[in-house]
Amino acid sequence: MKLQQVAAVAALVAVALAATTASAVTFEVSNTASSTAGGQRFDQAFGLDYSKQVLSDASTFIWAIFNQPSEADRRPVDTVTLVVEDIGERIAFTIGNGIHLGAQYVGGISGDVKTEVSGVLYHEAVHVWQWGLQDYDVHPWIFEGIADYVRLKADYVPGHWVAAGGGDKWDKGYDVTARFLDYCDSLKAGFVAEMNGKLRDGYSDDYFVQILGKSVEQLWNDYKAKYSQG
Repeated sequence: MKLQQVAAVAALVAVALAATTASAVTFEVSNTASSTAGGQRFDQAFGLDYSKQVLSDASTFIWAIFNQPSEADRRPVDTVTLVVEDIGERIAFTIGNGIHLGAQYVGGISGDVKTEVSGVLYHEAVHVWQWGLQDYDVHPWIFEGIADYVRLKADYVPGHWVAAGGGDKWDKGYDVTARFLDYCDSLKAGFVAEMNGKLRDGYSDDYFVQILGKSVEQLWNDYKAKYSQG
């Protein structure tokens, strides 16, 4: 068999395996705010069935980013739930395997609803699957940074994000940390996957040294220097 044929077969097998493992997880979606303007917009522009597909696709994408080809590598989650509800001005939050999406936020989206909500769901789905959330209250920046890193790699970057090289602190979280993690991953492919794996035992600044051989402070300085020269 030619090399190209082998590669093609391997790719098909990988896709089949991903589809099989994704199908092993149940995705449940409900809208308790369907009487509100935001809830009605969700039903019309996004919908329950599309939400399930996005959550399934997001989970498969996250497992690939985290280098978790088998269920044994992942957090033990059988069901992922999404509830669209009235949570005031909050966009979304995740507790355990449950994602909560704000109807008011959906109602206020000025751009494309499918793109915006998909980006939020990719971010929140990371919180379902990432390791180490027992340390969230102490080091929230790393978990939110990884979640936005996945959103970045999935190409759901909203217009208000900082550009690469932006931000004043590597532990700012969200888009600032996501851009920094993307730089770290450019130094060693799979960096974020290794970091997520280490987070299973809690967070430590030393993980940057263990993976990349430099302190996080030095890496941040290198990152800022790279983009200041651009």
